[in-house]
Amino acid sequence: MRHCIYPGTFDPITYGHLDVLSRAARLFERVTVAVAVSAGKEPLFTAAQRVEMILANVAELGNVTVTTFDGLLVEFCMAQRADAIIRGLRALTDFEFEFNMALMNRHLEPKLETLFVMPNEQFSYTSSTLVKQVAKYGGNVENFVPANVAVALKQAYA
Repeated sequence: MRHCIYPGTFDPITYGHLDVLSRAARLFERVTVAVAVSAGKEPLFTAAQRVEMILANVAELGNVTVTTFDGLLVEFCMAQRADAIIRGLRALTDFEFEFNMALMNRHLEPKLETLFVMPNEQFSYTSSTLVKQVAKYGGNVENFVPANVAVALKQAYA
């Protein structure tokens, strides 16, 4: 059974993330969304809140599970018996960082592949950081995130 890990902070999950996830779900028999507990960032939402927001939006994807991880991604992937890591590439600016990360992961675990997936072009400029900035100043984020996430952002910045 082919299994991939889709790792990220997902603080919060966006339609771009969900687009990449739906593409991965078509390519693999099993997809695990791996929410990073502490990725060197100070997230707005707790890991449990992020998992809850994701779960509410993946119910129709029967081959997707959501969990958290802490530590080295390759160790988590090997413990999960994953075949690949899925990473979304929005624009050329993402490539250098993601490429270096993929090379390091390959160095740490040569059997684990990294696949880059481009989201639909309508999501190519959307990031969790930008969405949080818009929400913080009272802007409408409903075109970028699911309804439950928009509500959570509004509450967080109230």
